[in-house]
Amino acid sequence: MTEATENMSDKRKGLMFLSGNEAVARGAWEAGVKVATSYPGTPATEILEALGGYPEVDCEWSVNEKVALEVAAGASMAGVRALASMKQVGVNVAADPLFSTAYTGVNGGLVIVTADEPGLHSSQNEQDNRYYAKAAEIPMLEPTDSQECLEFVKIAFDISEQYDIPVFVRLTTRICHSKSVVRPGKRFEPTRKQYVKQARKFSMVPSNAVQRHFDLERRLTRLEALANTFEHNAHEMRSLEVGVVTSGISYRNVREALPDFSVCKIAMTWPFPGQFVRNFASQVKKLYVVEENMPFLEEEIAALGIPVEGKQQLLRVGELSATTLRRRILHVSPGQKGPVEGLPPRPPQFCPGCSHRGIFYMLGKKKFVVSGDIGCYGLASLPPYNAMDSLICMGASITMAHGFNKVSDPNDRAVAVIGDSTFVHSGLTGIANLVYNGGVTAVIVLDNGVTAMTGHQPNPASTWKLGGKPGDMPKPTLDIEAVCRAMGVEDVTVVDAYDMAAVDRAIEGRKSSGRPAVIIVRGPCTMVDRRRRGAYMVSGDCVRCRTCFKLGCPAISVEEDAVAILEFLCTGCGICAQVCPKKAIRKACDSFPDKGKAAAGEDESPADKVK
Repeated sequence: MTEATENMSDKRKGLMFLSGNEAVARGAWEAGVKVATSYPGTPATEILEALGGYPEVDCEWSVNEKVALEVAAGASMAGVRALASMKQVGVNVAADPLFSTAYTGVNGGLVIVTADEPGLHSSQNEQDNRYYAKAAEIPMLEPTDSQECLEFVKIAFDISEQYDIPVFVRLTTRICHSKSVVRPGKRFEPTRKQYVKQARKFSMVPSNAVQRHFDLERRLTRLEALANTFEHNAHEMRSLEVGVVTSGISYRNVREALPDFSVCKIAMTWPFPGQFVRNFASQVKKLYVVEENMPFLEEEIAALGIPVEGKQQLLRVGELSATTLRRRILHVSPGQKGPVEGLPPRPPQFCPGCSHRGIFYMLGKKKFVVSGDIGCYGLASLPPYNAMDSLICMGASITMAHGFNKVSDPNDRAVAVIGDSTFVHSGLTGIANLVYNGGVTAVIVLDNGVTAMTGHQPNPASTWKLGGKPGDMPKPTLDIEAVCRAMGVEDVTVVDAYDMAAVDRAIEGRKSSGRPAVIIVRGPCTMVDRRRRGAYMVSGDCVRCRTCFKLGCPAISVEEDAVAILEFLCTGCGICAQVCPKKAIRKACDSFPDKGKAAAGEDESPADKVK
């Protein structure tokens, strides 16, 4: 154990109240990590944000998860401890270096944090990354609370260096975002390991890789022995009638819902501790497995020839809860509380003044085929816009639209919509492919200068870096317009996101142009740029056509059967004034009452108001 781990038991230390993500960051800091990388993605985002507060750690928002893991692997090769964190689908992006780093092993410790998301709160799938650990033959630890998050990260670094292998720490949403008390320790400063040129270890040409694969299998045999004796695995014997095998957050649900059952808690889920589970199973009459999503543990137990029940009782979809376990295992149906009467539904929606609102109003109105991407703008697939036809993964907007347009009629061509952060993450290759293969797709880049959906982190198209604030840099490191031109797109246009007429002209002029085009729709994220441009009001000219409602703006409401704009929500973007067919929405002035007609003499055009 490291000095930091020993400090964990020092009773004189104070306590901290941390989320799982914050505890991971604290554990990495205590373990002496020097380099930490990530791409923002819920539920993992706060790990790097918290680590950024420790000056001893060099933290970066990488352009994508593949890059993040490769940067961390490079730091590990140089001899320091490094961590890469990402959400579950980010591991898909990082899979290429992931499998190879299992072969190469490490120099300094290398830990990969995967934050899986049962329940799909902010993801496009519920993939179970325990299978990545098995497929890549990389050990995996699963904490059950914030204290274990802190401890397991430190243990993971020790395992990584002792067994010459990257180590997964797997969290899920409830672990990431739930807070509990932890006992922090001091930072351990490991001696930097000397870098020695070892092409046979780190250069995976086939002749080297096959030897490293043999070596990986030898390391895995040793890790299997560790898994069966891992000190944080536990048998908690109670009634011998029923035993439950579980891990991660499911352990907490089992303890709450099934307090009388014996429990086999698995903290090191890969390599699977088969003998440890076999010993537990031999002591109980009936064996259950409680786990979210896929039957990973259940499959491993069944492969041992042990009778077990699991997904026969529990769904593969969504999160588990104590209530679910009582209902499906104990067959107890607790009274369900219905929704509170009188509360209106609250569907997800763009923020007031969002620079994405106008473009999707326009696309929905024109009924264009829209190939979408990952970001806040995914909301455009929902009412009232219904303006996005596909959304599957980062960067797929450009490539899917290109494929669609290969076989579509010129009048029915799809347009691609992608955000600035996603464009840097995975859109550049799509642009290169589009130009190289003579594509005809119009690509709309929504440039709000921030990675908005995950909490407004910067990216290379922003004007600041991790630890700074907007405007620290005079201009973005990556100029999207210049990059597109350099990649061979001759038709590149930049328009104001709040100028609906300009947006309309840009799209109409390029949708069926017969050549690739990029339209950069530029407008700041209103959660970062908090300037208010003066509220708008509804005048007496309103005929209640409710065209403005199709914008989905939370500031537009109905009061006593009359359309009204909530002044405290309105940011003054002016889009509603531009879509109103009767020009009944106008800029407010000091003489306006809270409700009522616009002041006489108001003659500023909607376009002027936007500017």
